[in-house]
Amino acid sequence: NRRKKKGDSILENPSIPNPFPELCCSPFASVLSASLLPKATSRKKQVIKVYSEDDTSRALEVPSDITARDVCQLLILKNHYVDDHSWTLFEQLTHTGLGRALEDHELVMEVQSNWVMEEETKLYFRKNYAKYEFFKNPLNFFPDHMISFPSETSAALSHSGILQMFLSSSTYPEIHGYLHAKEQGKKSWKKLYFLLRRSGLYFSTKGTSKEPRHLQFFCEFSNSDMYMSLTGKKTSGAPTNYGFCFKPNKSGGTRDLKQLCADDEQSRTCWMTAIRLLKYGMQLYQNYMQPYQGRSGCSPLNITPMRSISENSLVAMDFSGHRSRIIENPTEALSVAVEEGLAWRRRGCLRLNSHGSPIAMSNMGMSIHRSQSWFHHKISREEAQRLILQHGLVDGVFLVRDSQSNPKTFVLSLSHGLKIKHFQIVPLEDDGKLFYTLDDGHTRFTDLIQLVEFYQLNKGVLPCKLKHYCARIAL
Repeated sequence: NRRKKKGDSILENPSIPNPFPELCCSPFASVLSASLLPKATSRKKQVIKVYSEDDTSRALEVPSDITARDVCQLLILKNHYVDDHSWTLFEQLTHTGLGRALEDHELVMEVQSNWVMEEETKLYFRKNYAKYEFFKNPLNFFPDHMISFPSETSAALSHSGILQMFLSSSTYPEIHGYLHAKEQGKKSWKKLYFLLRRSGLYFSTKGTSKEPRHLQFFCEFSNSDMYMSLTGKKTSGAPTNYGFCFKPNKSGGTRDLKQLCADDEQSRTCWMTAIRLLKYGMQLYQNYMQPYQGRSGCSPLNITPMRSISENSLVAMDFSGHRSRIIENPTEALSVAVEEGLAWRRRGCLRLNSHGSPIAMSNMGMSIHRSQSWFHHKISREEAQRLILQHGLVDGVFLVRDSQSNPKTFVLSLSHGLKIKHFQIVPLEDDGKLFYTLDDGHTRFTDLIQLVEFYQLNKGVLPCKLKHYCARIAL
């Protein structure tokens, strides 16, 4: 037997199994396995730096063929986060105020090779709940007035029918509508009628005419990436805050950007989603379905993910009597769950302070929420909107923050219908006790935690339940 040379590792010699991966010297070897990384003969490694929302960062030594999904999986495992398939790598161009979520299949090193020295570019690890939302609710992403189907296709398409058309290699719906375009080499913007077809993006030189002689080519997508404007009107002087652009892969700077601007968020979302589907096609659907592969019922375009065995085996139980019983009525099950939560809070009304002494909950009501991931201390309305936008404009994405206009109140910022709405949480004093309310005192809560927990279960006066909170994670 030859002596093992210095530098050899179990990771480099797959014929020798490693029985204790967690004791490996390499910080990467403990979590990367053949099932996690793409199969390749070359294992050349490079170092990448990934940032979190609070600007902490982590350097990772990774193979040169690692994908964005693999990096997310690595960070999820290393930081013990829950993998809900919404984690993403986000590329942000600081100076130009642009950003985009990397597709799961994109090679990280290939993305970094397109960075130019003059531009400060960072990779962020964050959640994006809207990443594949259009597969679940396509009708919300493609409004009737912006989409046209081939003449032989029925106008009333089903949920899966729209997706099949977008993913088909033979047909593709036409997206059309007005966009503001920045004139090349000028500061001015011009409003034009655009059409998105399989061959690329065009604009009409004569009103809304779709005749070939009036259509002028604007951009194709194979050699460029699409970015969202994060700074709105500030950087580019755009007429609205709903900007996006196309940047050539080997761009020399901002002069090569093809900038567009929509009139509202619904329009921008429709254009950007349709262009993603046009550029990547079935690859996007495969990315979406990958976490659910192997589960029964995942036939093509059966979009709704199957519940796991553990979820299906959960049942509501009543233990209040001499014998336990299964609660079959869903309304009764929800009522019991709320009652148990309130009872738990009453039993836990005394909590320990930093010295181990019990303190009354009433004395903690003003500060107990500060330890919660959904609470953001002293951020502006604009910062709250930016955070929610980064996490994806999916119904139920929310955060709670201090009110800037009234120091004694709080604000619930919530995404619904591709818009961000703000609701004031008002403190009320009654019989010497402090309560919080969203509906002028009709429903009262002893602290913000109780309020958030209630609206996670009940819609109440809100347009939807609270589903996903915005958090500033740390690496």
